[in-house]
Amino acid sequence: MNDSHSLGLRTFRALLLAGAALTVSAHTAFCFSLEDLNPFGKKKYEMKLDPDVPPDHIYNEGLIKIDHHDYEAAAKQFAALQKQYPFSEWARKGLVMEVYADYLNNAFVDASTAADRYISLYPNTEDAPYVNYLAGQAMYGDMPDVQRDQDRVVKALKYYQTVVDKYPKSKYAADSRLKIEICRDQLAGHELEIGRYYLKRQNYPAAINRFHEVLAKYQNTREAEEALERLTEAYLAMGVTQEAETAAAVLGANFPNSQWYKDAYERLQSNGLSPHEHTDSWISKAFKKVGLS
Repeated sequence: MNDSHSLGLRTFRALLLAGAALTVSAHTAFCFSLEDLNPFGKKKYEMKLDPDVPPDHIYNEGLIKIDHHDYEAAAKQFAALQKQYPFSEWARKGLVMEVYADYLNNAFVDASTAADRYISLYPNTEDAPYVNYLAGQAMYGDMPDVQRDQDRVVKALKYYQTVVDKYPKSKYAADSRLKIEICRDQLAGHELEIGRYYLKRQNYPAAINRFHEVLAKYQNTREAEEALERLTEAYLAMGVTQEAETAAAVLGANFPNSQWYKDAYERLQSNGLSPHEHTDSWISKAFKKVGLS
């Protein structure tokens, strides 16, 4: 073998060895484990499979947490039943108890949301009256004053009305009827509050619209007396005397001993007028509709 051929062979072998070394080096450089690549440590993305827990165990754990007044944890426990055993009787019972736990925790919106889910899934079950009533209690417990938005009062009224309409013989019906009257008073008071606001600013049409709402929707509430007197005042200010006379006349016919009637009567007298019901008035028709006039 000549020298040039020998030199070429040695060079080729050297390149092969160098290539092999690079291959091993590259393999070593990029052969990392998942742990090496995880900057947060091995446990960050570790997969955990919860073993199957019997539904009665989950349910009883929730009851224990309620007994210990850990209502938030109890609600989560009952919610777990619905995830692990969907469409089962345990899921249904867990949803009832989730509403209850949220209610005890003063998480009123969560209680209402859970109740709506129950009512949607199980509208005709034996617990449906209770869930509607409890949702009503949740919204009722968070009732705002009359100056604020009354959305929760409206929701409470809806739940109570469902109990009375769909389950009139349930043990929750009597208290629901009482709460309905309170809610209606609250909503009427809200309309009156806004009406008085407009009346003070001499925006009489806007004020009349609010007092109209009281008579149209809540005329059996105690706020109806003031609404009629305020209508007398607003219509007099606008020079619409027939409506003013009718408002006062209807007020006197239905609430003759009311201070509001005395005030309305005096307002009319000071303007040379007296209470007189004009039967073509919307006020007269509204009250005759329910037999109050």
